[in-house]
Amino acid sequence: MMKDKILVIGASGQIGVELTLALRRIYGNAQVVASDLREENDLLKGTGPYVSLDVMNKEMLHVQVIRQNITQIYLLAAILSATGEKNPGLAWHLNTQSLLNVLDIAREEQLQKVYWPSSIAVFGPTSPRQNCPQQTIIEPVTVYGISKYAGEFWCNYYNRRFGVDVRSLRYPGLISYKSSPGGGTTDYAVEIFNEALEEKKYTSFLSAGTSLPMMYMPDAIRATIELMEASAANIAVRTSYNLAAISFSPAEIAAEIKKHIPGFAITYEPDYRQAIADSWPQSIDDSAARKDWGWKHEYDLPGITADMLLNLRQE
Repeated sequence: MMKDKILVIGASGQIGVELTLALRRIYGNAQVVASDLREENDLLKGTGPYVSLDVMNKEMLHVQVIRQNITQIYLLAAILSATGEKNPGLAWHLNTQSLLNVLDIAREEQLQKVYWPSSIAVFGPTSPRQNCPQQTIIEPVTVYGISKYAGEFWCNYYNRRFGVDVRSLRYPGLISYKSSPGGGTTDYAVEIFNEALEEKKYTSFLSAGTSLPMMYMPDAIRATIELMEASAANIAVRTSYNLAAISFSPAEIAAEIKKHIPGFAITYEPDYRQAIADSWPQSIDDSAARKDWGWKHEYDLPGITADMLLNLRQE
């Protein structure tokens, strides 16, 4: 049986760095090819093969897939919610065309599996605010959300029409100390830790009580790999699975940080990202993921806070 050979596109991004390292630990360094338009992230250097790759150049991508004997692709390249609102046309083009390029190549080369992340940004102001279910009213109001929801249906289409085994998760806001956030509306939950340590104060671009679904990066990475390693027979959702851990607001995370840094102070100056946050659910029902492939989160808010501060202090 041919060994799995994985291509990670967008490997230098917030999720890509840690996912690439985790996949290399499981499959072996040589079996996981990292790629990005950007320079190789310092954390990836020396850990395995790296190629400079533009996912929008379909021919170049196709050549790499054949040359490297790729059997699985993780497509992480995207323009996120807050950045996307500054250039909607570019965000739509990159987020959708990159997926179509990968799905086409996966069909042609009969790849084993494709992973593509969606987001809670697919939900809109008409979606239920609490315990937002897997199947519900979905009317996104950001170009990022629109592109992700369209992408979910392309995934479903390629699975049903061509048998491409493509899998997806709707990520909540992600918190990580290893790599920088990429221009999302939940980025405050990473920035706040750095500012707490460096300045002992933080100005939040979201209001005090804005509760959003969040997750610690180790949980998100584990969820991604568990989904991809699950038997195809257990994957009932071919659009994208709701994924959840905890929900909290800037005021709640600030209170938790104060337990570790008593002098920490937070102020609030909501900007254009507040409207984006207000259009999303405050909590997510991910019972389908828990039932179908056994998803369970490990980190709560006190656990995330303690681990973030510990690791950032060591840097």
